[in-house]
Amino acid sequence: MVLKLNGIKKSYNNGKTYALNDFSADFTSGVYGLLGPNGAGKSTLMNIITDNLKADAGTITLDGLSIFHMGSRYRGMLGYMPQQQGIYDDFTGEQFLWYMAALKGLKRKEAKETIDWTLEIVNLKQSRYKKLKSYSGGMKQRILIAQALLNSPPILIMDEPTAGLDSKERIRIRNFISEISKDKIVLIATHVVSDIEYISKEILILKDGLLVRKNASDILLKEIEHKVFEAVVGHDEQKFYEHSEYKIANIMLVGDKTCMRIVSDKCPQVGEIREVRPNLEDVYLYFAE
Repeated sequence: MVLKLNGIKKSYNNGKTYALNDFSADFTSGVYGLLGPNGAGKSTLMNIITDNLKADAGTITLDGLSIFHMGSRYRGMLGYMPQQQGIYDDFTGEQFLWYMAALKGLKRKEAKETIDWTLEIVNLKQSRYKKLKSYSGGMKQRILIAQALLNSPPILIMDEPTAGLDSKERIRIRNFISEISKDKIVLIATHVVSDIEYISKEILILKDGLLVRKNASDILLKEIEHKVFEAVVGHDEQKFYEHSEYKIANIMLVGDKTCMRIVSDKCPQVGEIREVRPNLEDVYLYFAE
């Protein structure tokens, strides 16, 4: 299975602002992490892939067939978890899933089995009869994940799936996504780098509507070797970095001094400097900010 995007463009303000500009990428089975600041084009991309939004130019094919010609057959292969929690407050969790199963065309026996399974996966079996308005933010995230899985989709698109989840639930969902990705294309947009760092086949980094990087995390890390430093500085030296062109990844107090993690093409010269091993957050900062 190959989902191929070629030359996708989407603009607003009468073509003055590009949400996506000439985006091209191929996706096969596995997890893909989508990173980028707000306004980079992540949500626009996912809405175009899920056929909720039409691109101004470009093509999308699945195994060589245009998704626009496939129509409902293509949409039936999708599972989509949106970022916004647009759910029906007066439904119980189970009623909501039955409703979504009906919209997806599941038969009653299949729907019952799948609903039980998804509630188990997202750890909501004990809350299935509670109304959604009583759910916490994290529980609402989990019920949205559950509805995306109902039709066992071969293509799963998830926008900030772990937002509002505690650490235990984040790990549980992350491990589950990794397990099911063997025969699915899974695209995850997130601001939580750790959620995709170890499970992603490739990382995609968007900036201002452009795809600036798409590669495995280990290759991306090699690209910024010798470009990440720690500087232990005093008060005045810290001000120098905060008002400079250096990208600051982290600031930590160390006694009466400050340790600053700096991402830069050139070695900093102020303070006690040492080179450190890069991580994926450094990669994100270097290419997207």
